[in-house]
Amino acid sequence: MKKFALPSLILALLVPTAAAIAQTKMDDMKGMDMSKKPTASASVVHKATGTVKKLDAKAGVVTLAHAPVKSMNWPSMTMGFKVKDKRLMDKLTDGKKVEFEFMQEGKDYVVTGVK
Repeated sequence: MKKFALPSLILALLVPTAAAIAQTKMDDMKGMDMSKKPTASASVVHKATGTVKKLDAKAGVVTLAHAPVKSMNWPSMTMGFKVKDKRLMDKLTDGKKVEFEFMQEGKDYVVTGVK
């Protein structure tokens, strides 16, 4: 019984101390505006290579089979991207291999440049 008394006493004394330290750390953040969502990912330009699989000029969407995108931690896949500037559609033809840049805009991924 005595074997458990000392560890129990130490634990009972440490729990309130840990809670007080945690509250102090939270108090340091009082000046931060937590209502704003970070926008860094929305302004990041990602680069990838891929092959054009399908074009829908009317909808402004290109389907690309792209290589892994390290900046997004994406594996290779085929997906549709919106095209920011309709003039970029002229650089895209079925079967063409391209280097492209894209950004996330809300839930959409939008091609912003094509080489």
